[in-house]
Amino acid sequence: MIRPGDVGEAVAARGAYRAGGTDLHARRRLGLSDGDIVDLRALEELRGVEADAGGARIGALTRIATIAGHPAVVEGWPALSLTAGALATPQIRAVGTLGGNLLQHNRCPYYRHPGFTCYRSGGSSCPAREGDHRHGVIFDLGPCVAPHPSSLAMALMAYDATAVVSGDRRLTMSQLLGDGSDGSRHHRLDEGDVMIAVELPPALLGERAAYLRATGRALAEWPIVEAVCRLRLAGGSTIERPAVAVGGVAPVPLRLNHVEEALAGLGAADLSGQEEAAALSTTEVTPLAMTGHKVPLLRNVVLEAVRRAVEGDAGSESAIGELGL
Repeated sequence: MIRPGDVGEAVAARGAYRAGGTDLHARRRLGLSDGDIVDLRALEELRGVEADAGGARIGALTRIATIAGHPAVVEGWPALSLTAGALATPQIRAVGTLGGNLLQHNRCPYYRHPGFTCYRSGGSSCPAREGDHRHGVIFDLGPCVAPHPSSLAMALMAYDATAVVSGDRRLTMSQLLGDGSDGSRHHRLDEGDVMIAVELPPALLGERAAYLRATGRALAEWPIVEAVCRLRLAGGSTIERPAVAVGGVAPVPLRLNHVEEALAGLGAADLSGQEEAAALSTTEVTPLAMTGHKVPLLRNVVLEAVRRAVEGDAGSESAIGELGL
């Protein structure tokens, strides 16, 4: 194991980078990761939350639990804190990191089964496409049909956040994760690239937010469908600056710009208008043979997230929800 003293040494090491290790060690046991482990955990420069009027910077090694409970994040970027506080389990949130969550590999059972090869593991096919893909995508954007697993990436996309990478490069979430067209890659970082931090724009005064997911069980489950909504009410009654992003439905998290456009200017009490806007989330779906059940789930999860954001305080229990199936 290599323990670099700074980011420069980590970049030079070019191994399998370890942050929290919750995904890396599982992949090592399955033979999906090899090479020297480069342990980043001692690099304090990659930890912490810094926030001011100009925005926020969150180090890549910052624990998910820290993000969920940090006062500055809770107040200024509530959609991110709500999402962080809902994912996985308390034990995972206590050790999992921001960078690890963004760069984790998908959870497709074919990719993680030693008896199969696929695009992600160096093969030339997607066995899930012809096999059991009940948890697969409904936006068929590329050869791999496994949904992207990062809830935090979805929330950060709703904020137009950027990832800071070694070499002082800045990437949007779409640039970091791609568009789903390359089935062989989980993200667009190259060997030796180290994620340094994520930067958020200035907080939106008066922001309301909500996070909602549909799962097959209450705990320790990756969402079947999830959505985050953030907005502000002008004059306490008119939706402005809406942002809606969804996960569990495509090889990458998606920002629903057409839903946002339909929401902007609606009255807080215009429930039919909100329903019509949420229905737009499914107009471009291309479900697989076994994923049609996700289409109404997507519409309903988006609608409920919008309504909770409109109605509630980001700090209330109603701002985060779960639809158990």
